Amino acid sequence: MQKTTPNNLDILRHSTSHVMAAAVLEMFPEAKFAIGPSIENGFYYDFDLPRTLIPEDLEILEEKMRDIIKANHPFERAEISFADALADFKKANQPYKVELIKDLEKSQETNKPINQLTIYKSGHFVDLCSGPHLDSTGEIPADAFKLTKISGAYWRGDEKNKMLQRIYGVAFESKNDLKEYLKMLEEAEKRDHRKLGKELDLFCFSDLVGPGLPLFTPKGTTLIDTLKKEVESICRKYGFEKVSAPSLAKPELFEISGHAKKFGDELFHVTSGKKHEFVLKPVQCPHQTQIYASKTRSYRDLPIRYMESDKQYRAEKTGEVGGLSRVYAITVEDGHSFCRVDQVKDEIKNMVNIIKDLYSSIGLWDNHWVSLSVRDYAHPEKYIGETSDWDTCEKMLQEISDEMNLEAKKCEGEAALYGPKLDFMFKDAIGKEIQIPTVQVDFATPKRFGLEYINEKGEKVPPVMVHRAILGSYERFLVLLIEHFAGAFPLWLSPVQVAILPVSEKFEKYAKDVETQFIASGIRAELHNQSESLGKRIREAEKQKIPYMLVVGEKEEADNSVAVRSRGDKNQEVIAVEKFIEKILGEIKEKK
Repeated sequence: MQKTTPNNLDILRHSTSHVMAAAVLEMFPEAKFAIGPSIENGFYYDFDLPRTLIPEDLEILEEKMRDIIKANHPFERAEISFADALADFKKANQPYKVELIKDLEKSQETNKPINQLTIYKSGHFVDLCSGPHLDSTGEIPADAFKLTKISGAYWRGDEKNKMLQRIYGVAFESKNDLKEYLKMLEEAEKRDHRKLGKELDLFCFSDLVGPGLPLFTPKGTTLIDTLKKEVESICRKYGFEKVSAPSLAKPELFEISGHAKKFGDELFHVTSGKKHEFVLKPVQCPHQTQIYASKTRSYRDLPIRYMESDKQYRAEKTGEVGGLSRVYAITVEDGHSFCRVDQVKDEIKNMVNIIKDLYSSIGLWDNHWVSLSVRDYAHPEKYIGETSDWDTCEKMLQEISDEMNLEAKKCEGEAALYGPKLDFMFKDAIGKEIQIPTVQVDFATPKRFGLEYINEKGEKVPPVMVHRAILGSYERFLVLLIEHFAGAFPLWLSPVQVAILPVSEKFEKYAKDVETQFIASGIRAELHNQSESLGKRIREAEKQKIPYMLVVGEKEEADNSVAVRSRGDKNQEVIAVEKFIEKILGEIKEKK
């Protein structure tokens, strides 16, 4: 078989989804099938079935798929009229395909007309599909795919529609590639932030509070506060000052900014018995424009830089909420610079350097790429602002990418509502990609709010607004941190940096004195004096992934020392308390 390219991998996966649909139809002749695209690493297909699938069904379907692959059915493409397509799929009792055909027919009125639809046939299976596909089912490696899971999915993602059954699968060009991927999945399961978040006591959820509303424990809050302190410390070096704004605002604020239209039914509306009408803020930038607008500004005052870490609220679809990845209340680290046009490039460069400083401190900077996210040129109606401003912004970002050697890849259609941006994409320890930091240029919002400054000629002109998010939301950033480090955070970030374990109850007073010295020095220490054996307490501290475990007994009390065991190291080193405090403070400062 010819070696597949990344583009051909999509074709391979899409072809495999058709083979899976054929196998499902063979197992359930009355099955109604919906859509089945290729996705990252694999594919899925949605079905309306006579019974609920169980995990054991996947193995049966895999065998049927291998039989279809072995039969080497050609993928035969044909063009068909709308009338014939409707007739054929009605006759086959496939209502979801019929609905898709009718919608495509309606779209002819507004979009570029097409006279015919495309179908693909492989064996007895016929599907409405634009392709492309492999030449035949036999080109699919029979030992390089696997059906992975079953889930529910509303037809067309609408909660008002029927819930279908979605079967996911993965497909690769070789058995070895599949093996490597499954190994990565196994590792990812061990690192799952939901699992580790519970084991490490970082956050929890309550049915009474509601789904999508995480509650952070003392340890989780310590982690977030440590991150906030680090980000604020770095940002202050670049002239940012903290501001604070309420979570509520009049709807008009977001109507002016354009976010009311953009977020639509994702907005939380708040009313009271006294006829108050407010919206919970989905973003922070409109509030910060009003702080800028609170007094007259001169060109000498610019740039003005604000930073804020606060809650934002978005009414995500219930089925999409889960863990910390998708929540209703997100704690966003946000910042904005109001500046002159001639200051924009320096402001963006400062923000890129802030991102570099922080992500270098957690060891992620060396494994990233940058997206220059520009508008969708075919659909300018999706954005606000003037075309000339968009041209200027995109040109500036390209120049910055060139000057800072960012090697940004131009990604069309990925811009924000109000302007283009630089998005930073990072890979974690198991190769999963996540986008968190972003820098966005905005000529439109200041004009919408009538923001001004007095220039050198005494004229009133609008400033440029540069948005930046270094961590994005703390919730999503914690997903990255927990899964990247598998819960074994760097010393400076660890909620508990030192566990102190007395050999027996006899040495608890000394252990408490040691804990007091560490806490007084600003080190996060925790006394482990439970009634269990020392061995069990050590194992528990290891499970909690605490960087240092200090065992204290008769010898240590006599010498004012501690027996130090590092995370992942069974060896112990006896060291004076004062000397160890000095050592650990140095490591925290250097962010080792």
